[in-house]
Amino acid sequence: MTKMTYFRLKKQADFQRLFHKGKRAFSPSLTVIYSSAEKMTMGISVGKKHGKSVVRNRIKRLLREAFRSVQGEMKGTYHLVLLPKVAEEYSLKTFERHLQCMIKKEKL
Repeated sequence: MTKMTYFRLKKQADFQRLFHKGKRAFSPSLTVIYSSAEKMTMGISVGKKHGKSVVRNRIKRLLREAFRSVQGEMKGTYHLVLLPKVAEEYSLKTFERHLQCMIKKEKL
């Protein structure tokens, strides 16, 4: 598996553009909003309904690592926003498995 790099989506305007014009893919633990792009960018949005900052930061770390591990399976380059769904527990394996399923299903 080749190591691909991606850029972080940081600006509020970029997030808003994706929320309004991007396509959506759903899984039991995640929603992914995406659109095709020149270079790979990825952002994560975790709301306060997930818990305090310690919990939200852990979710972000897990999502970044899950994305790194499955990124090599993606065929194109996209702007992505990962939105986790509220759950009792969050695990790296679950996020990885659901990301892989969405990549295959949506042919990303």
